[in-house]
Parts: sequence; structure tokens; C-alpha cells
Amino acid sequence: MTDIGTPDAPAIESATPALCRLHLGVELRKLRESRNMKGAEVARRLIWAGSKITRLETADNGVVEPSDVMALCALYGASEETRDVLMAYATVTKTKRDWWQKPDVRDVITPSFKAYLGLEAVASQVKNYENEFVPGLLQTEAYIRAVFVYTHVGLTPEQIDKHVAVRMTRQEALTRRLAPLEFIAIINESVLRRPVGGREVMRAQLAHIAEIAGSHPNVNVQVIPFSVGAHPGMNGPFTLLTFPTPGALKPIVHLENLTGAGVSRREQDLKLYETSFRGLQALAPGYEESLSMIETASKEM
Repeated sequence: MTDIGTPDAPAIESATPALCRLHLGVELRKLRESRNMKGAEVARRLIWAGSKITRLETADNGVVEPSDVMALCALYGASEETRDVLMAYATVTKTKRDWWQKPDVRDVITPSFKAYLGLEAVASQVKNYENEFVPGLLQTEAYIRAVFVYTHVGLTPEQIDKHVAVRMTRQEALTRRLAPLEFIAIINESVLRRPVGGREVMRAQLAHIAEIAGSHPNVNVQVIPFSVGAHPGMNGPFTLLTFPTPGALKPIVHLENLTGAGVSRREQDLKLYETSFRGLQALAPGYEESLSMIETASKEM
């Protein structure tokens, strides 16, 4: 079973509905396969549509009914402990709303970005290369604000506040109790040297990257130095997302620019960007040396 916390720190209760749906689907699929049952057989025995089993196991349902989970656990002969955990997952999907669906930020989140946030929320690993910006999951509030002021001309102060709130909330994935996100970032040295928001803001930003990378084992940061010359990331930034169980969700690559963003699950695209990321990892100094570069840039800012 997935780590679900302790009685003193009930991780499930603090998890997002999206993450609970994914873990619930993964565990239900494991239970079904442990009984050597096909989805069609389960649907027949419970008098459900076959597509319902698929939606449950692939986290495609917005809300999961606890009664459905109870019926499946009974059919699969799940232990009482397992049943209680899965029922807790289902309860979260009914009683909580994914934060990006809340009215106070919903109007600044486009449909395509909402879809991405849903995927990021359930990813087990994110690999991100950035050549102009500090990765969003590592940005400070002051840096985020400066980025939106200077690169999204025309936004009102209220809209900027909402964008800041969205980005800061995304970062909670790095410290969540239930399966914290593994984040592997590679950034161009130019990111360290550009004083976005002014030197004081940038010094604090660089210190923040060093603090997070140095204190969180699930966060690794490398830097591509100027001395490398040409490298595989020169075509622009990209993000690779992978998920806990390959059968539930396929990996994706996310590409973003000023006018929009998109994702691809095509195998040839994934291979291309995975190869590029591995090439960047090989060219960049190791984590300790990269951390030293960040700390030096902060002092020199």
C-alpha cells in the first residue's frame, strides 16, 4: 500500500482530490488484478457499465462514491485496513475540491492550464529545463510577482495576486505528506545572473533555490554553465511528467510559450525530450557543484 501517513499526521486528509483519485485508482486496479479478474467480469457482477471500471482505475471520475469503493472491496475480498484507506480516498474526492477549481483563482486559469494542473498534481516526478526563468516550483513570491508584472503586460493588480497565489499553491506538491513530488530541475546559468525584480529580489530567490535543493531530498537542481557552449536545451524550456503507475497515465511533455501551452504523449516526442534532458544532465555539473554555483551567484548579485 502507498504510504498514507500516521494517526498524528493523517496525510490523506490533507491530500488533493486529484491525488486521492489517482492513488485510489491504482490500488483498485491492484486489487482487481490480484484476484485475476477482468474489468468486464467486475462490471457484470456489479451490474455496472464497463467504462465505469476504467474511469475509476484511471482517475477519470471527478468524484468517487464511497459506496462504489465499498462494493469493489467486498468483491475483491480486501482487508478491513485496505478498505478503510480506500474509503478515505473516496471521501476526500466528495468533500474537498481541487484548489484550481476554487472560485477565487478559477478566472485566471485557462482550460488548458487547468488540465495541466490536474496532471501535475498527480505526477510522481517532474523534470524541468528552464533557460530564462527560475522553475515555477522554486520561485519566491516576489520573483513570481516581478515575472507577471514584466512579462504579462495589462494584468490588473488583482489578477497578478491571483497568479501569484496559483503558483505558490502549486509548490505545495514538493512538501505534501502523501507522496511528495520528485522534482528534477536543470537551469541555464543565465537564469542565475538575470536580476529579475532587482538585485535584492534575485538574491533572495537564489538563496531560496539553494535552501530548497539543500534540504529536500526529493528536489535536485543542476545548472548548465556558460562554459558548456552549445547544448540540447537551446531550443527552449520543457517539462516532463511521469506518474506513479505507468498503466494509469502515460508520461507527457509540456511545452509553454507566451501565447499558450500544450502537452504531448506521443512516444517519439517523449523519447526526444527524455534524450535532451539526459544530455543536459550529463553536461551540467553535479548537484553539489551546481548548488555552489547558485550560492556564488547569490553572493555576487
